[in-house]
Amino acid sequence: MIHELDTVVLTVDLPDHNLQTGDVGTVIHSYGSGERYELEIFTMTGKTIDVVTVTRDQKWDESDREVMHARSL
Repeated sequence: MIHELDTVVLTVDLPDHNLQTGDVGTVIHSYGSGERYELEIFTMTGKTIDVVTVTRDQKWDESDREVMHARSL
């Protein structure tokens, strides 16, 4: 179950938002039955890039077997 303030990873590119598969975000709101989530995507220094709404299949939960990766905007 995904909760507010959980860290998740995008599983799709969102070109209208300049976001790519693998970008990391924080859940800031879960809608109803957990089918949609509001994510805040931010830089490594904490600057918000965008806030987007994604469906359950457009994100996955992070795990301790994954490494974060930086990219330039």
